Formats: sequence, structure tokens, C-alpha cells
Amino acid sequence: QVQLVESGGGLVQAGGSLRLSCAASGRTFSSYAMGWFRQAPGKEREFVSRISQSGGNTYYADSVRGRFTISRDNAKNTVYLQMNSLKPEDTAVYYCAADTSRSPTRESRLYDYWGQGTQVTVSS
Repeated sequence: QVQLVESGGGLVQAGGSLRLSCAASGRTFSSYAMGWFRQAPGKEREFVSRISQSGGNTYYADSVRGRFTISRDNAKNTVYLQMNSLKPEDTAVYYCAADTSRSPTRESRLYDYWGQGTQVTVSS
């Protein structure tokens, strides 16, 4: 089992940047692919980005591609989401999730472990 704790959320103006971090417990972090999802009020949770176990493969939602960058440091058991050029529509609670599968799924129901989320608010 793995426990995930997100940090780095906050309030930022449109066009600004934030870097989210997700720290994982346990010694098997490198065996999990990691994903970021977000959920805005009144909306379903949606896929943002995913990174493979080694970090060699990354995937992005069309809405964030070119603005967000996912990365991981397996030595620190941490995955990051660098968010640049933020827009008001990026406002949401952001969750990190761990997936034992090597299939690059974007479906939240297929991820095994979840963090508690961190709020990102982008003002116009």
C-alpha cells in the first residue's frame, strides 16, 4: 500500500505558475505509474497527466498540453506537476494517484491509490 500527500496548491493570478508535489510513502514508489487528476465544483474528476514508472513516458490532457509538465524523482518518492500559463478554468482540486498497471490509462477508476487533494485557484 502507498499513501500520497499533495502540496503546493494555492491562489495565483491568470498567467502565473504553480508547482504541485505529491509525496509517496513506502519503498515501492518506482513500481507505480503516477497520475494527476482534477475536479472542479460541479464537474466530474478529469485526467490531467500521467507519468510512467521510470519517467520515460508522459501523457497530457489536451487542455493542459504545452502548459503543464509532469515529472518524478524516484529517489525522493515524489511526483511533480509544473503548471505554467494558468487559466481560470484550471481552478480545481488537484489529486495525485498511483497505478500499478503499465497500461497508460486516463480512467480514474483504474488508479489504485489517491491523495487527499490540493486546491488550485486561478483568478482572472
